[in-house]
Order: sequence, then structure tokens, then C-alpha cells
Amino acid sequence: MAAVRVEAVLAAAEEQEAEKRRSITVEKELELEYDLGNLLAVDRNPPPAAALRGAGPRREALLRALARDNTQLLVSRLWELPAERAGGAGGPLVAQLPQPAFRLPREKPPPKPRPPTRWEQFARLKGIRRKKKTSLVWDEQAKEWRRRWGYRRAGGDPSRAWLAEVPAGADPEEDQFARLRREKRERVARNELNRLRNLARAHRAGSAVPAAPLHPTGHQDRDELRRVARVARVSTASLGRFQPRLPKEPAEPPSRSGGKKRRFEPLLGNLAAERSRQLELLRDMGSKKPVLDITRAVNKQLRQEEAEAAAANKGKKQSKRGKRGRRQQRPGRSGKKSGG
Repeated sequence: MAAVRVEAVLAAAEEQEAEKRRSITVEKELELEYDLGNLLAVDRNPPPAAALRGAGPRREALLRALARDNTQLLVSRLWELPAERAGGAGGPLVAQLPQPAFRLPREKPPPKPRPPTRWEQFARLKGIRRKKKTSLVWDEQAKEWRRRWGYRRAGGDPSRAWLAEVPAGADPEEDQFARLRREKRERVARNELNRLRNLARAHRAGSAVPAAPLHPTGHQDRDELRRVARVARVSTASLGRFQPRLPKEPAEPPSRSGGKKRRFEPLLGNLAAERSRQLELLRDMGSKKPVLDITRAVNKQLRQEEAEAAAANKGKKQSKRGKRGRRQQRPGRSGKKSGG
């Protein structure tokens, strides 16, 4: 009897070991469809409907076995691909995947195209095509290749040259260096204004609420220019926190809507503090006595007293001025005294 029990135990152990080490050969009635580029395998074989009815350990075991067999077929097909060692002879074995056959959907929608600028619209209307220029040109003065634009460009900056030519018909007494610097500042300001217009137009095109249109000729009032400058400032990723400010530009809070940025409490945090806050709110709503803000009441009282004191001082000053004026209007006595 004892020998039979030992044999049964050994047979059960062998079956468990065989179950753990299944064969790599899997038989299927219909061949699987493979997309090795996406590491995808499609099984067209219908599963047994009787085993999938209901929920239980039998169904879970069947699904696990089905997933294991399909994964084994996919891995066996991957081993048939050409492979090579990455990083030398001691590196890992890497298989060369073919091109994907299925087009998987995107996780996020495609980005919206950027609206064209005024120059792009004009060039498209007139049929102007952009010609690609080389970034380096030959500088005759320096006898070397330099950049076409930017710092140390070919030809140098005319406003920093040691010699400036007086144009024909210009005032000979005019400072040409100052004129060149002034023209450069005007060009920079005009380019900045065009950049702000393009950003405002793009922001208006992307927003759901249509904004007030800007005049294409550049005759904007102060409010429109301030709004365009604010929109251009908060169009960066940091909401304009690191943008240099223009001269006499007021400091505004970094917000896309122009107001104070809302702050929300975290969803998962201190439950005790949240419970106490809710209980305090319910207690204030249920109490018949009004909630008194001591700090606000004290500040209001102080402002009222200061206003009353200021009004009293103003009345005293006016009365003193009136007495002084009446004294100055009596020149008779002073005349008699001076005459005597």
C-alpha cells in the first residue's frame, strides 16, 4: 500500500513538472494572422462556447491556456526572423522586425495646422515661392565666409560702422549714426508688432469665442495693443513668466484669461483636514448667528476712523484759511499804524 502511494506521488509530481514545461508546438485548426512589425497575432479559431459561459476557475484557466498558446506561436515566429548581436559578440540578441501591416489608431488627435501669417497669405495670393538661401555668404571686407543674418553677419551692422555715407538730398548736419540706430529700432519694433499680430490672429482662430477684429492697416488703439501684447505674452509654455517686459508695461499675473489663476485642492490628501473643513462649513450654515470676520471688521473700523479724522482736519484747515483771509482784507488799521 505504501509503494502505491509513493508511485502516485511521483506520478503527480511528473504531471506537474510536465504541465510547467509544456511543449513549444501548438496545434491550431486555422493558422494565425501575424503582424510582426506590431508584435500582433490574430486568432480566428472560435473558442469553445460551453467553457466560456459564466464566471469561474474553469473559464479563467481556459483563457490563460489560450493566451499562452497564442503567445508561444508569436514567439516561435519571432525566432524565425533574422537576428544579430547588438554591441558586439557579448551583446543581446536583437531581431529585425519587418514593416507593420496594420495601422494602429493614434492615442491623441493629430495637431491642428498653424494658421498662416499675413505674409504667407499674401505670398500664396500673389504666387510668390520661397527660395532657399544659403546661410553663409562671402564677406568682401573680412575676406571670409560669414552668416547671412544675425551676429557677425556679412557686411556688419551699418549702425556700428565707423563710417556712414550721407545720402543724396539729406541734411549734411544730421547725425547719420543716430539715424541708422533710429531706423534699426523702428525695424525691430515693426517686426515685433507683426509677430504680436500673428500670435493674436492664431489665438483668435484657435479660440471658440471670436475676438474683436484688428485693423489690417495697423491703426489699433491702446486697448487693442494691450490685449494683443497680453495674448502674445501668455502664449508661451511658462505663461509669460520669463518673457522680457516692454517699457512702461504694467506687471500682470501670468494667466491666459487675464484673471487670477484658480487653485484646486488635491483629490487625495489629508482626509482629517477635509472632514474638519466640511463640518465647519455645515456648522456655519446651520447656526443662526452670522459669521463675523474679525480682521475685516477691524480694518473697516480703522478706515472709517481715518476717513472721519481726515474730514475733520480738512474742515479745520478751511476755517483757518478763512480767518487768515479776513485778517488780510482789513488794510485800514495796518495803514493807520504805518502812517502814525
